[in-house]
Amino acid sequence: MPGQPITNALTIDVEDYFQVSALAPYIPRDQWHLRECRVEGNVERILLMLDEQQTQATFFTLGWIAERYPHLVRRIVDAGHELASHGYGHQRATELNDADFSADVGRAKKLLEDLSGQQVRGYRAPSFSIGEANLWAFDCLQEAGYCYSSSIYPIRHDHYGMPGAPRFAHRVSCGLLELPVTTARFLGRNWPASGGGYFRLLPYALSRWLLRKVNQLDGQPAIFYFHPWEIDAAQPRIAGISTKTRFRHYVNLQHTEGRLKRLLADFNWGRMDEVFLGAPDASAVVVEQ
Repeated sequence: MPGQPITNALTIDVEDYFQVSALAPYIPRDQWHLRECRVEGNVERILLMLDEQQTQATFFTLGWIAERYPHLVRRIVDAGHELASHGYGHQRATELNDADFSADVGRAKKLLEDLSGQQVRGYRAPSFSIGEANLWAFDCLQEAGYCYSSSIYPIRHDHYGMPGAPRFAHRVSCGLLELPVTTARFLGRNWPASGGGYFRLLPYALSRWLLRKVNQLDGQPAIFYFHPWEIDAAQPRIAGISTKTRFRHYVNLQHTEGRLKRLLADFNWGRMDEVFLGAPDASAVVVEQ
């Protein structure tokens, strides 16, 4: 309706700093348990920030984390946020065959539901790793009982991306609802406008302008994401990583929390399920066919 601000979807990918895909060549999976875990304190900081702003969000939570910090899962749910799945072991969908992918997403869903006592409807692939080469993953998600995915990033990127995909909510061939993270369209291409490393790298004013462009010109809700480790400037530094990886991972960590607080004040935010699956203003959400 004219004059009514759009409610955007705020999402947090709950994983720790040593589980980031870009650091996988430097931190073997079988050494995760030897690393200092900082996710608990960082999620508590995020919950406090959201409570202060009276904002609810969706937490795409890694099964590996939930299994070790079950009280954190309950804290998220008790605070009124949506609990969703980030898979169990933070393996990219492109690294798994259909049987292993199904096992991973099914294991994570059952674990999260057992811990929370609530249905888990949403899933996000690590590193937005569903694309043209593995669209079969959507069939696996539907068979596992998920209602929606947020696993496609419609941009060109060296690690992920499907630039030809629809930019907004759409049904894939099996009927599952895909909710791509947000891009802004100008100069004939899609530009990232949904958080992550770009939010830390770009001036806040530019990020705000991109999101407003999506709300005002496209008339669509945006989907924004970040990770708990992105507000943690004191996290351990990983030795021996490449200059490119070091820049991507550590740039402007000290500024992220302040920028997020500005973001929460400048836009209306809500949970993914409420924005796209049943919010009062859900009629404003156009599902592309």
